[in-house]
Amino acid sequence: MTRHRSGWMDKDLDQVSELARNFFTKVCAPHEERWSKQQHVDRDVWFRAGEVGLLCASIPEEYGGGGGTFAHECAIGIEQVRALAPSFGGAVHSAIIAHYINAYGTEEQKQRWLPKMAGGEMIAAIAMTEPGTGSDLQGIKTRADKDGDDYVINGSKTFISNGFLCDLVIVVAKTAHAGGIGDVSLIVVETEDLPGFSRGRNLEKVGQHGQDTVELNFTDVRVPLTNLLGTVEGQGFIQLMQQLPQERLILAVSAAAAVEAAVEVTVAYAKERTAFGKPLFGFQNTKFVLAECDTVATVSWAFLDDCVEKHLAGELDIAGAAKAKWWLTEQQCIVVDRCVQVFGGYGYMVEYPIARMYADARIQKIYGGTSEIMKDLIARSL
Repeated sequence: MTRHRSGWMDKDLDQVSELARNFFTKVCAPHEERWSKQQHVDRDVWFRAGEVGLLCASIPEEYGGGGGTFAHECAIGIEQVRALAPSFGGAVHSAIIAHYINAYGTEEQKQRWLPKMAGGEMIAAIAMTEPGTGSDLQGIKTRADKDGDDYVINGSKTFISNGFLCDLVIVVAKTAHAGGIGDVSLIVVETEDLPGFSRGRNLEKVGQHGQDTVELNFTDVRVPLTNLLGTVEGQGFIQLMQQLPQERLILAVSAAAAVEAAVEVTVAYAKERTAFGKPLFGFQNTKFVLAECDTVATVSWAFLDDCVEKHLAGELDIAGAAKAKWWLTEQQCIVVDRCVQVFGGYGYMVEYPIARMYADARIQKIYGGTSEIMKDLIARSL
């Protein structure tokens, strides 16, 4: 099979892809089984990613980043999926969290945090979800009350990616209590030796075992008022709505790459595995299933590339990102499931990549906004 090369790629991005391919293949893939058991990647891999320029690739050079665009984050993310090395949480760190700081942070905040994030010295997380809220961000309970020159934060967060290792976390909290979207603010918390901050258990998930996902607890945690993201309080909900489309698009990127990877490993298996005296690929049903799945892969890339090009031009709206996130993650789950069936019993064995891809895929329809939320956003645009 020939791997897809997007029309928005250029020579510079080809080099980024090659760099990412080597990194994920040589540095990450050999450790995936061990990371899956320990439920997080090694801390050292973050420093190594920073050294070679794979962190904050789309953040301006003046803040330690690579000076690239969202296309650079896409190129890196695609190669991570192709390498079958899903555990490293660089996309959350670089394509999502760094952009909150770059978009809304003061000059001092950007100079303080972004270079350390780009170098892997600081690992970042964002704490939105709470045990009782799920997708209902307006229903959060975490409070950040002013006391002198500090915010005093109290509350709990759950399902926090990169939470086990994070040194910096953007906390979604209520700074007012009028009952509207203006109650919500984003506050940056540096976690090292911070009184009142604690990490709960490392959550055992159905899939993505090597990606650390934890609960975070804040009990009278004090941070300076200057850690507020934005010029005034109450902008948090708007900031989230402005940044979530990019988060959803990066999830769509990984979905399209996963569809391609699933077809690739299944075609290879079907040509090697024999049954009833001939390769599985020799059976009409197998060929038809893989022909259909490969067609979905082709359509997925075409749709994704259109969305990426629009985003690079500043033209991708909330509904467009929602369509990409919903449809592509849906296709990922469908295609991977069909590929598991081609593998038969071996498709259910964790030692085979397709089994791990099957377990990893399901969350794609939940985090970053559920499929149901995506459809609601799309419907609002009709």
